[in-house]
Amino acid sequence: MPDRQNPSVPFNRPVSGPKRIDSTVPHSARIWNYWLGGKDNYEVDQQAGDTYRDIAPNIETMARASRGFLVRAVTFVAGELGVRQFLDIGTGLPVEDNTHQVAQRVAPESRIVYVDNDPLVLSHAAALLWSGPHGSTDYIDADLHEPEKIIEAAGQILDFDKPVTLMLMGILGHIQDHQAAQSIARRLQAALPSGSYFIHYDGTDTDADLKRAQDCYDDTGAIPYVLRSPEQISAYYEGLELLDPGIVSCPLWRPEPGTDPEPTDVYGGVARLSPS
Repeated sequence: MPDRQNPSVPFNRPVSGPKRIDSTVPHSARIWNYWLGGKDNYEVDQQAGDTYRDIAPNIETMARASRGFLVRAVTFVAGELGVRQFLDIGTGLPVEDNTHQVAQRVAPESRIVYVDNDPLVLSHAAALLWSGPHGSTDYIDADLHEPEKIIEAAGQILDFDKPVTLMLMGILGHIQDHQAAQSIARRLQAALPSGSYFIHYDGTDTDADLKRAQDCYDDTGAIPYVLRSPEQISAYYEGLELLDPGIVSCPLWRPEPGTDPEPTDVYGGVARLSPS
C-alpha cells in the first residue's frame, strides 16, 4: 500500500505504451491476488481461482506460504547480508508485504525495481507502490523472455557496481520450455555484479491434485504455468552457492522461531551468485 506518511516520493514507471486489460480471460497475477485476499481481480479470475481450489484445496496455503517466504528471504538478504538493491521480475499485483515494503522496513535506503508486463499491474503500480524518502521504487514494463532488455533498463536505475538481489518468484513456470527457463535465469544471473543474490520459488509437480487443477486452469485460455520437479527447480541454481537450508518447501525456509510449518508444493531458496 502507499506510504501516506511520505506521499511526495513518486513511483517511476517506464512503460512501452498503453495496453488493453482483458477481463474476459483469467490471468495468473489476478488469480494469485485473489488467493492472497487482494481485490485487484475480476469475476472471471475469482471463478478460475475457485475452480482451481475445489480440485487442489491447498492452493491458498501455497500462495500464503510463498508470500511468507518472500518476506523472510528479503528480510534476511537486506538485514543479515546487507544488500540494498532488488530486481523483482514478475512481481504481479500489489498486496501486503511487497518487496519494497519488506526491504525498506529493514533498510529504508533500499532501492527496488519491479518488472512486469501485465496491463492491470501497470495500471495499479503508480498508485500502490510508493517508496520511503530514503530509498526508491521503480517499475519497468518488460517481458521475461527478453532478459537483456530487462538488465539494460534496470542498469539505468540500479547501481550495477554494487550487489543486486535478483528475484524470480513463481514466474519461471510461465516459460513453457524448461531449457529456455534455465537459459533466462542464467542470463539474468550472469549480468549481475559480484556478491549478488538470487531468490526464487516455483510450484512443484509432486501432488496429483495440484497437477490436475493446473491442467484445468491451462485449458481456460490463460497463460499456462508448468509445474516442475524439485530436480528441475534445482537446475536454476546450478553454479551458485546455496545458502542454508538449500532448496526446500517454502514454509521450511528459515521459519520464524517457535513455529512448526507444514511443507507445501512450492519450493524455493536463496543463493549467492558469486563471492563478494
